[in-house]
Amino acid sequence: MNNGAILPVIPENITVHLGRPTESARNVTVPFADYIKNVASSEIYPTWPENALRANILAQISFTLNRIYTEYYRSRGYDFDITNSTAFDQSFVYGRDIFENISQIVDEIFNEYIRRSGSVEPLFAVYCDGINVQCNGVSQWGSVELANQGLTPYEILQYYYGDRIELVTDVPVVGSISSYPGTPLRLGSNGDEVYFVQTRLNRISRNYPNIPKIANPNGLFSADTEDAVKAFQRQFNLTPDGIVGSATWYAISRIYTAVKRLADINSEGISLDEVTLLFNGQLSEGSSGLGVRELQVLLAFIAQFDSAVIPVTIDGIFGSGTRASVESFQYEYGLPVTGTVDAATWYAVVNTFQNLRASLPDGYITPPTSVYPGTPLVIGSTGEDVVTLQNYLNRISDVYTDIPKLNVDGIYGTATQNAVRAYQRIFGLEERGIVGAVTWNSIASTYRTITDGQYGSPTQFGGSVGN
Repeated sequence: MNNGAILPVIPENITVHLGRPTESARNVTVPFADYIKNVASSEIYPTWPENALRANILAQISFTLNRIYTEYYRSRGYDFDITNSTAFDQSFVYGRDIFENISQIVDEIFNEYIRRSGSVEPLFAVYCDGINVQCNGVSQWGSVELANQGLTPYEILQYYYGDRIELVTDVPVVGSISSYPGTPLRLGSNGDEVYFVQTRLNRISRNYPNIPKIANPNGLFSADTEDAVKAFQRQFNLTPDGIVGSATWYAISRIYTAVKRLADINSEGISLDEVTLLFNGQLSEGSSGLGVRELQVLLAFIAQFDSAVIPVTIDGIFGSGTRASVESFQYEYGLPVTGTVDAATWYAVVNTFQNLRASLPDGYITPPTSVYPGTPLVIGSTGEDVVTLQNYLNRISDVYTDIPKLNVDGIYGTATQNAVRAYQRIFGLEERGIVGAVTWNSIASTYRTITDGQYGSPTQFGGSVGN
């Protein structure tokens, strides 16, 4: 049995909805590799340098696998894995011709993907053309320029997604994309599927304290697992029979993904509780600042519950990605689709946010994992921030054993400095032994990833990692 998170696999087939998620349209099921070939032939040009093609295709594969791994659509009740709407997913033109060189590349790398270092989940690899649309991900035309400069596919991906990414290879191919085991899990069941349920219920219980913790998640469906399942079912208006059928299974997957992502949202430098909720004046593409950041936090929250709203990056810059998210919200909630946030759109966003929050139990939104203290931590620093740092490093050292264990005393001495240096060395940061904003946020992110159970050791996969 796995002693960690359920690992991503490559499905033999993928079901594509030929329209927006809520649109009445045909579903088609095609081989996974053929889907990637179609997307690549629709999104990029075969005349581009091979390294640019490979970088873009890896981004497309990772994007797709993220949708599948998180069961983004199926956990919301849809009967497909991804759409062909570029407002939500990637371009897929059913029946189109495939470029030969792109087909050959996909055949070589279709079972590879990129992920954040310390994470199991395939990277939600946002990308755009870089000319008409800008985004916080791969610029397709920019990748051409980088390839012409001699950068490898991995270096191109690092340029856009940062140094903390890994390339996972030789991912196994399986016949089914659905994680549901096919038969209900109940008292007496055992195996990896039960362990999957147990670990996710325990994570969900951090946000929903009325769901009791399962003391020993070991893959055996015991009485305490049944109690936790019943509590989960009551919380989410499912029949409280203590049996994990398909509806309960996908509800657990959906809520698990939501609480994990909401924790990420709430650690972006502004928490949900800190949003002003007052209209700051018209916001449009090109705007920046706190008002934009607050808008992005609200939209990111709403997007976790309404799949018709496009998720948005929280960076305080009103770019094309934020505009697309605004337009998707306006379309979904019956407002004029302008991409501009006037008072009507702002208060519609706020009201939707408040209604969603009101439907959640007290304590659902976790506080930020940490907030950078504002000044670097160095030799001689003391206090609660140092205590937090030491606790995070100790938890991380459970996985990355090259980081030495620390005595949690709130004093930044030589031992803490050495642990910080070890962390910086492992994660490709400047090895100064000083905890500035970059190192602090990296440590906090890694800690959060590990405590959520979504991590893999450096040797978890048989294929090569990194470059």
